[in-house]
Amino acid sequence: MSAKGRMTMQQVRAEIDLGAIRSNARCFAALAGGAALCAVVKADAYGHGASMVAHALRGIADSFAVALVEEGASLRNAGIDEDILVLVPPLNREEVLRGCAYGLIFLLSDAADAALIAEVCDQFGLSARCHIKVNTGMNRFGFDGAEFASFLRRPHGRLRIEGIASHFYRPEDAETTAAQFRSFQEFCARAEDVFGPLRKHIAATGGVLASPGYGLDMVRVGIGLYGYVPSGLAPLPQLRRAMRVYAPVASVRKYAGGGMGYGARRPIGKDLFVVRAGYADGLFRNERLCMDAFVAEGRAEKYGEVCILSDADACAAASGTISYEVLARIGGRAVREYVDR
Repeated sequence: MSAKGRMTMQQVRAEIDLGAIRSNARCFAALAGGAALCAVVKADAYGHGASMVAHALRGIADSFAVALVEEGASLRNAGIDEDILVLVPPLNREEVLRGCAYGLIFLLSDAADAALIAEVCDQFGLSARCHIKVNTGMNRFGFDGAEFASFLRRPHGRLRIEGIASHFYRPEDAETTAAQFRSFQEFCARAEDVFGPLRKHIAATGGVLASPGYGLDMVRVGIGLYGYVPSGLAPLPQLRRAMRVYAPVASVRKYAGGGMGYGARRPIGKDLFVVRAGYADGLFRNERLCMDAFVAEGRAEKYGEVCILSDADACAAASGTISYEVLARIGGRAVREYVDR
């Protein structure tokens, strides 16, 4: 950690580089074999700020994806008028109404989803834009074979079926991914026999890296936008990490016996300082970490600032998790400042 100027506030500060996010998006668009880019900005753009990221990517991303209807509505209210795909199916009537009102695209993952959306649309005279989600091996969301066949035989009324999607669950494994892709192509052929040409998409960040041949009509890139790749895949040297997080130094002191924070750990030297950041700020629990502060070894300037995150992969490895969780957690309480480099 190194000092970086002075700050007067107590909050953790996340510096987000929108130029890095645009550069990363262009990189994946180039790798996608001509497929359209759907920028995944769920979970507040993995802690980077969904509305700011979406505005920065306009003209590069063809569309956006979120997890929840509420996230999609927030993007609309922020002035985003491109297509917005909601990755989690609506769970009640209010979400269907809200999604239709904001012109969002629903994912249908089973017959119950289709029935819920159709019922609401019939009652209120609405139509709903939908993509079909099919299960090719992840077993999270998606029609299985028999239910899919039954769905295709039914009338679809006010459901406007525009696309079909699935998701690779082990993009780092070539054989598994190839088998999923073959299964998806079979689902696509059956669906297009009924609905005509559909927007087909299965590749997220890992799928794009696995092969440009998996791009089809659209790719859904999430973690790659922010400078990281899924576990088990080779990093791309041209990706730029978009977030650095800084915290203020709240105290400078000399070791006076005992531990350093909770637990029995003792410092190597005498110089200690206290950083105003803890697990309430998204850091992961260890014996030096409290809810709102932690004790560090070395010298720092009181009221100065230190970098507490520049590499989410390294932080994740030290904490037994993945970069996705690190970024989403630490961005929640931080004050975001945007730069464009």
